[in-house]
Amino acid sequence: RMKELAEQAATGTYNDDQRTVMNDEFDQMRSEIERIANATDFNGIYGLNSGGSITIHFGAGNSAAADYYKVNMQDMRTGSGGLDVSALTIDSQGSAQAALTALDSAIGLKDTARAHFGAMINRLRNTVANLEIQRENFMAAESQISDADVALEMAQLTRSQVLSQAGVAMLVQANAVPVMALQLLG
Repeated sequence: RMKELAEQAATGTYNDDQRTVMNDEFDQMRSEIERIANATDFNGIYGLNSGGSITIHFGAGNSAAADYYKVNMQDMRTGSGGLDVSALTIDSQGSAQAALTALDSAIGLKDTARAHFGAMINRLRNTVANLEIQRENFMAAESQISDADVALEMAQLTRSQVLSQAGVAMLVQANAVPVMALQLLG
C-alpha cells in the first residue's frame, strides 16, 4: 500500500494538499510496520526486530550437522538497519518519486526475509515429519522385540510345563508298577 501511495503522489495530477493527506496514511503504514516488527514474538524471541540467529535443537546429540540448525533473524524495522524507510515522505512529487526506489528496495528485503522464513518453516516441517517416522519405526522395533521376548518366554514356560507333567506321569507309573506287582503276587 505504501508503494501505491507513493506512485499516486509521484504523479502530477495531485496537489500538495492531497499529497499531505496521502503522506498521513503513508506515515501510519510505516508506524504499523514498525509496530509489527517490534511486537512479533514467539516465546519471547523477537524474530523481526534484530539480527543474529536462534538455534533449533531437535536431535539427541550436539552435532551441527545432525542435531540442530540456526535460523537467522531478520530486521524488518523501518530504520537504517532494517527496511530503511523511516525518513521517507511523499508530501511532494519529488519526495514521492525518490520514495519509490527506496520502497522497491524495502519490498525486496521483505521478500527475501519471507523466503528465508518460509524455507526454514519447510525445513522444520520436514524435520518433524522425519522425526515422527523415526519414532514410529522405533516403536515398531520395540514392539517386535517385546513380542519376541514374550514368545520366547511362552515357549520356555510350555517346555517347563511339559517336562513337569512328564515327570509327574513317570512318577505315577513308577509308583504304579510295585502296586501292580503286588496285586499279581497276591
